[in-house]
Amino acid sequence: MTSHIHPSPHRRSVRRLVALSVAAVAVAASLSSCSAAGSASGTTTLEFQTAQSADSPLLKALTTVTDDFEQQHPDVKVDLRTGGNDYESQIKVRLAANNPPDLWSTHGWSRDRYSSFLAPLQDEPWAKDFNTALDPAMKNDDGQFFALPVDTAVSGLIVNETVLEKAGVSPDSLSDWDGFMAAVAKVADSGATPLTLAGSKDGSAGNAVDWLAPGAFSETQLASFTKGSFPEAGYQKVLDVLDRFRSEGWINKDYSSATGDDMAKALAENRAAFALSSNALVAQAQQYAPDAKLQFVPIPAMNGGDSYLIGGENTAFGAAKNGKHLDAAKQYLAFLAKPANDRKLAESTGSLPGLTNVTADLGPLAPSYRKWVTEEKVPLEPFFDRVYLPNGMWNTVVTTADGVIAGQSSPAASTSKVASDFSTLYKKTN
Repeated sequence: MTSHIHPSPHRRSVRRLVALSVAAVAVAASLSSCSAAGSASGTTTLEFQTAQSADSPLLKALTTVTDDFEQQHPDVKVDLRTGGNDYESQIKVRLAANNPPDLWSTHGWSRDRYSSFLAPLQDEPWAKDFNTALDPAMKNDDGQFFALPVDTAVSGLIVNETVLEKAGVSPDSLSDWDGFMAAVAKVADSGATPLTLAGSKDGSAGNAVDWLAPGAFSETQLASFTKGSFPEAGYQKVLDVLDRFRSEGWINKDYSSATGDDMAKALAENRAAFALSSNALVAQAQQYAPDAKLQFVPIPAMNGGDSYLIGGENTAFGAAKNGKHLDAAKQYLAFLAKPANDRKLAESTGSLPGLTNVTADLGPLAPSYRKWVTEEKVPLEPFFDRVYLPNGMWNTVVTTADGVIAGQSSPAASTSKVASDFSTLYKKTN
């Protein structure tokens, strides 16, 4: 993703999880914290950069919980800020200017990008309920962690069962790559869009790479990433797949202009069969069509190996360690960590809670969790870019994949660009 602030995760041993920066100053000024001073009445105001869009289900739940917090703590106000596609760049600028918000969403990087700016939280009262499945992604070698895990990302291939049924496809046939590709062809023949994706500003192309890449490499090839070697053949295999989907017309025609909301609508309106995205997309789709038959299944491996799920740190919030209102920020996080509150937040994302003392109603996705996580115990692979690529690579991953999907770049040329940036960034951070 953006350039390194903390050592890259690829310098650590890679574990396989089991289921369970004169312009910068200007931007910093425009995003300056409103919490530097309280109001005249003595009320403390916490600036919270949530990274959420104005219409996200999580923001709605977070607003409700925050209202409850403010009623119980009238001396503290929480300013919930929404985030756009440039959220990461904005946070980077804030940190470079030594002007962090009181609280911010760490979007998967609490340890490996933001830990030097965040307060350690392992001694908080709620820390005893930290989900140990998140240890490899969120804890450092000293057992410290730096964000409240609201939920645990466990995602797969999102499927629309109604579209599959119309195309004569059984979800069970998606267990291997050949079965998946045969299903894609049948869906296309039925008139539906096999794979819904959003344009580069949304990052959806990067998600497609993140979801498919773990199944494109051998264990030896994956290990080579951590040693500074970039196996180009495996990476191009992923982009070749996306190129084929483009050339066959298996991706929505409005891809370049489409947004995440358009993806949700395509699933809600039974116009698309598959999506490579977090389960928050399902929750968003069901705002449009509560009865939409959406589930997730394991991702088939294109190298012929076992299918897998993908995940790790998902929604997590940290507090600035040198923030002027750190005590109030920790008090707010502790409120979010209460079982009833964390339950609301996790349910809004359609994800497992990040704390073990919380049981969430996973709604329509409950069968998927029960079957693939609880019963089948399908292996959970970590998000590809967070473990195998140097920090600073995300933009390259997105733009090169987008170039392929938009027909503006070949898989070989895009792979070469990724390999070049990998080499440059790996040398800078090692």
